[in-house]
Amino acid sequence: MKFTEDTFFNGRLNVRQHRAGYRYSIDAVILAACAEPGSTDRIVDLGTGCGIIPMILAFRYRDVRIYGIEIQAELADIAEINIETNQMDDRIQIIKGDMKSLHYRMLDGPADLVLSNPPYRKVDTGRINPDKMRAVARHEITITLDDVVNIAKSLLKTAGKFVVIYPAWRMTDLLICMRQGGIEPKKLRSVHSRFGDEARLVVVEGIKGGRPGLVIEQPVYIYKEEDVYTDEIEKMFLP
Repeated sequence: MKFTEDTFFNGRLNVRQHRAGYRYSIDAVILAACAEPGSTDRIVDLGTGCGIIPMILAFRYRDVRIYGIEIQAELADIAEINIETNQMDDRIQIIKGDMKSLHYRMLDGPADLVLSNPPYRKVDTGRINPDKMRAVARHEITITLDDVVNIAKSLLKTAGKFVVIYPAWRMTDLLICMRQGGIEPKKLRSVHSRFGDEARLVVVEGIKGGRPGLVIEQPVYIYKEEDVYTDEIEKMFLP
């Protein structure tokens, strides 16, 4: 079987994914939970994959409008199937194509919130996955961090939010890139596998045109014991 049919929110969302290709991870779930949009926000998900982040947000916030951008046609097709299956096509639109060609006029206006779980490895670092979908998702093959930040800025209204999840070991690159790109980092949460472990990821929220001043919030811990989620993570999977 080429695809798996998975569920989310205790079976209230159906999610089709490639069995062997790129699949969403806990990173996307954490990013969606940390996004906290306004009740009627216009939201853009840069690199939407199977559409999991737009579906989580559309389920939790009934009056938002979401655009999922995906360059890989096969993934974009799966996202469209997922959106239609879950009857969310009145609130979520999948745009197939390179996010570098996006303009806010394609979204009916500037965005209130832009999200991204971007590729995090430079092309000359680490082994590039032989699976094309996974390679594009993990390595900066079609898009760089600078590109993602600049695209987010171009799509956001003044004082709009950009929320990104990124490996902790590249946090300095991310913060510098955001400030130089005109999106001021305002909130940061580190993400750890377990209490006592080094941070694996960071979630950073920035404001377009914001003033300096960064708040370090409580860390996120994924597991409280072997293969058992913490209460915070468990709630992210509940409707």
